[in-house]
Parts: sequence; C-alpha cells; structure tokens
Amino acid sequence: MSETGKASDGEYMIDKLMMYMEYPFVRYAMIVGVMIALCSSLLGVTLVLKRYSFIGDGLSHVAFGVMSIAAVLNLTNTMIIVLPGTILAAVLLLRTGQNAKIKGDAAIAMISVGALAFGYLLMNKFSTSTNLSGDVCSTLFGSMSILTLTRREVTICAVLSVIVVIVFIYFYHKIFAVTFDETFAKSAGTRVNAYNLLIAVVIAVIIVLAMNLVGSLLISALVIFPALSSMRIFKTFKSVTVFSAILSVFCAFFGIVISMLAGTPVGSTIVAADIVAFGICSLIGRFTGTR
Repeated sequence: MSETGKASDGEYMIDKLMMYMEYPFVRYAMIVGVMIALCSSLLGVTLVLKRYSFIGDGLSHVAFGVMSIAAVLNLTNTMIIVLPGTILAAVLLLRTGQNAKIKGDAAIAMISVGALAFGYLLMNKFSTSTNLSGDVCSTLFGSMSILTLTRREVTICAVLSVIVVIVFIYFYHKIFAVTFDETFAKSAGTRVNAYNLLIAVVIAVIIVLAMNLVGSLLISALVIFPALSSMRIFKTFKSVTVFSAILSVFCAFFGIVISMLAGTPVGSTIVAADIVAFGICSLIGRFTGTR
C-alpha cells in the first residue's frame, strides 16, 4: 500500500472516531469505561499480593447468578438486587475462607460454581427472553450495552466509582498494612478483619460496575492484568498501584476506541489490550533488569 493510501486510511479512522465522539452515548461509554478501569486497578495489586486473585472470578459468577434472579423477576434496574447480593457474597467468601475446614480457594470455587450453575438454571427454566443463548453470552463475555447507557446509569456509575477511589485513598495506609503483614498490622492495633471486609465489599462494587463492560468471565483480567504488568517494572507498592491505574485507564480507552472502529466486542478488546500491555511490560522488565 502506498504512503498516500496509508495516510488516507489513517485520516478516515480519525474522522470516523471524531464522528462517533459526537454522540452522547459514545462519550458516556468512554467515561464509564475509564472509571471502571480505574477502580478495578486500584485493588488489583492488593488481591495479587494477598494471593486472593480469584475472588474476582468468584464474585463475578455470583453477580451472574443474582442477575439471573433479577431477570426472572423482570426487574428493569438490576443493580438494586445485584449490588447487595454480590456484597453479601463477598462477606460470605471472607468468612467462609477463614474457616479452618474450608480454605479460601475452596470457598471461592464452591460459591462461584454454585452461583454460575444456579443462575444458568434459572435463566434456562424461567427466562421470558426469546434469545436465551445471546443473553447468557452477553452476560458472561460482555455486551454492547455500555453503548446504550442512560444519563442516570452513568451518574450511578460515576458516584460509585468516586466512592471507591475516595475509600481507597482514605484507607490507603491501612490497606497497605493489611496487604503485606496481617499479623504485624493486628499487633499494631489495626482491625484486620474490618479492613479485609472493606476490601471485599469494594471489590464487590467494582465487579458489579464492570459486568456490562467485560462480562462476568473476563472481570478478573481487568482487575489482575494491570497489577501484574506494573509489577514487571516497578517494585514499591505505591508506584505499582499508580502505574497500574494509569495502564488500566489507557487500555480501557484504547480498547473501547478499537472496538468502535473495528466492530469487535468491547470487553474482549479491552482484555486483549491488557494482555498486550502485559507482554510489553514483561519485555521492559526483562531488559531493564527490574523483573
């Protein structure tokens, strides 16, 4: 292809993107996608370091099960039931994971698989939709519903995202202490169980926010990949967290743009961008000797 052809293609893509950005629903999708990515990345580092990465999978499957109940009840505002249900599951996961008879990973597997099976059973048996397979696929892998958000939904997402960021910043030092040494934190007077509960609740909120963006099966990637990528280059908790947030926001924005221009699924495209970023960060870490 000639240089003129390449330039024309580039100009066409830019013009197409600018045309899309004139529509309010596209701007809403950008805002929500960036905010969800920011929130998801903040506690990703904590989950990785605490070796509790799969809690995202567990809670996302629970959210799928609760969303199935909302669909059967024909609730238009599913967040009314999905958010409390997922938070309750987060509390149960934390309590069950501390049980000597049922360890953390077993508790997550038990609750997540049970919720996933129960949710699909409900949708299969009682759903009034004529496209059951499409509804299930959209819920599991994300859908284009992020491009049909109303102003009210964007406002709710914005408020919850701001709350998550404020909570993380305000309790940053406590979260840091609980992440690295729970025993020392407890001996220093920190209410470890309370802050572990806070982390679980915040993760539950993030999971519910991210359901429409990447789907219940891909949420863990949104939470974990930016943290793992950042750890390839940086070593301190603060620098890893900051870079993870920046990288997550960039990948979400870039993924949404590519999705609109190429017509690919939003969630899968964002996760693909995160995977590419992880590969690049791994190479940088290898060559700089920080890995």
